[in-house]
Amino acid sequence: MKFITNILKSKADHGVYSVAPSASVFDALKLMADKNIGSLLVMEGSAIVGIITERDYARKIALMGRASPQTPVREIMSQAVMFVGPDHTTEQCMALMTQNRLRHLPVMDDGKLLGLISIGDLVKDIISEQQFIIEQLERYITGARV
Repeated sequence: MKFITNILKSKADHGVYSVAPSASVFDALKLMADKNIGSLLVMEGSAIVGIITERDYARKIALMGRASPQTPVREIMSQAVMFVGPDHTTEQCMALMTQNRLRHLPVMDDGKLLGLISIGDLVKDIISEQQFIIEQLERYITGARV
């Protein structure tokens, strides 16, 4: 069982990227493309007021025939942002993301933003853990010594 705080520490990029609710959707997309990420937290000061994702753009701009340079983020962002704490396990986060069809979860501790985890971060960690178990089982079966 691994805690989310360990995943945050292992991430290559510890930055959490955000945008103001008044920013244009175009500027948000440009930042996502520049940073090769799929979401941005929408923040007013240190408060999370929403999240904008590539899915929001596809469904609320592209499919609706709206213009991203003229549309503010606040008009398409998801306002109900679920989050987890550093003591949540990878399994708990995976279940939460699966049940709620989420791809990104902010990690908060006493109202302070610690980081953001993605479904990709969780999958990478789970695969790594499974690979370790497989290697240990292979060594046990073949009698190899470490």
